[in-house]
Amino acid sequence: MGYGLGVFLVVVGLILALAVTDAINNIDLTMVGWIMTAGGVLVLALTAIQLNARRSATSTATTTHADGSQTVSERRNDLDGPVA
Repeated sequence: MGYGLGVFLVVVGLILALAVTDAINNIDLTMVGWIMTAGGVLVLALTAIQLNARRSATSTATTTHADGSQTVSERRNDLDGPVA
């Protein structure tokens, strides 16, 4: 999944919904086009959410002291650079 699939579905769906006037027996091409467009928008939204979730990272460090006690520290980094 990715932006390419989402854009492809939106483009093909809009072509079917708005530009195609032919008909196939028992198949409404306009409705198929709108369904594909909605699916493409959903793919685009899910891709954006997924990539945004990957931009933050959390690291946890546990330190054991000489007396046997432990200290746990957690660090959260929000990455500003591009995602690889």
